[in-house]
Amino acid sequence: MTTASLSLDGKNYELPVITGSEGEVGIDIGKLRGASGAITLDPAFTSTGACTSAITFIDGDKGILRYRGYPIEQLAEKSDFIEVAWLLLYGELPTPEQLAKFRAQLTYHSMIHEDMKKFFEGFPNNAHPMAILSAMVASLSTYYPETETEENPDENIVRLIAKVRTLATYAYKKSIGQPMTYPQNKLRYCENFLHMMFAVPCEEYKANPVMVKALNMLLILHADHEQNCSTSTVRMVGSSRANIFASISAGICALWGPLHGGANQAVLEMLEMIQKDGGDYNKWVMKAKDKDDSFRLMGFGHRVYKNFDPRATILRKMSDEVLKELGINDPLLEIAKNLEKVALEDEYFVSRKLYPNVDFYSGILYRAMGIPTNMFTVMFSIGRLPGWLAHWKELRDEDSRIYRPRQIYTGATERDFVPMEARG
Repeated sequence: MTTASLSLDGKNYELPVITGSEGEVGIDIGKLRGASGAITLDPAFTSTGACTSAITFIDGDKGILRYRGYPIEQLAEKSDFIEVAWLLLYGELPTPEQLAKFRAQLTYHSMIHEDMKKFFEGFPNNAHPMAILSAMVASLSTYYPETETEENPDENIVRLIAKVRTLATYAYKKSIGQPMTYPQNKLRYCENFLHMMFAVPCEEYKANPVMVKALNMLLILHADHEQNCSTSTVRMVGSSRANIFASISAGICALWGPLHGGANQAVLEMLEMIQKDGGDYNKWVMKAKDKDDSFRLMGFGHRVYKNFDPRATILRKMSDEVLKELGINDPLLEIAKNLEKVALEDEYFVSRKLYPNVDFYSGILYRAMGIPTNMFTVMFSIGRLPGWLAHWKELRDEDSRIYRPRQIYTGATERDFVPMEARG
């Protein structure tokens, strides 16, 4: 076995070196504390691998993203979201029989218990849909305790994928004061979601095929992204043997943050700010270039990808197709297209590899599709759910130990308690 040597206080420690299937190298420091009394310190875990995983591979320098070995470009073009969900969960593309059965199960479990509708009544009309979604997902545990059998160990996984779109659309309908729309068994996953979002009483609704295609693609591209903040949260909570609903609810809360899943919402809010300021995008580009100005263009660059985000390449083409099909004339989208042009041609952005990322294009697409800004992160949650579940399942099947990070204490050393009368 290959090892790495660490020298500390005159002693050498041999640490195993782990090599992944794509050549990634990691130094296993799991026994370092027991042998030396020392730990490693890696703020924000930028150089720390918390697990091994067979689900997703990313090479940020080369702009590569693969689910279970399949390039994201092929999956986005040739597959649909439910097929990709199966792939992430079970490691292989489904057979026609497996896929048909999976779709039927999702249809069967798409309704929520009628009593849960009362929960929605308790939220204020202006409640953020992410707050409602995380609360409702956690509440599912009261209706569906962990009673999986050997014959059907993943029933609650199916329930979550089926019901999350229903919960999401109910949260939206609550916010606009419309009655909730029930799912229709004749419709497939994405078409059913659009039906529940946009159908209104006494009117026939039929989803535009281009919108269905775009939604499938958006959900596929968001389905997993290795050990990001929310996925690591799901694994962290799941390692305590918390139930699947609690683990996913925690992931939803982690995704809510503007530095993670809320980034595409921040993109639209930035575009709205530029529009209110008169629409002069060049002014804001110059502010972004000014190192003394705190303003940053949202939706450009990526912490992982040092090349063009492969998901952004796909969505750029899709956004052109959707905007053309829907014939939309939106000043915000015009500002976005102008910013995109600058980022792809301006030496400042090109030299720093600040390309438009997936959040930039997904925000444009969701707006074009009529999905309100405060629902963007909810859409991200629906897409990321199969990835979260695949990681939760991988953790469960490995019977992993509870996650318990260490720390370097920097507070006060031991001191005596001072009585109240002596503190003045």
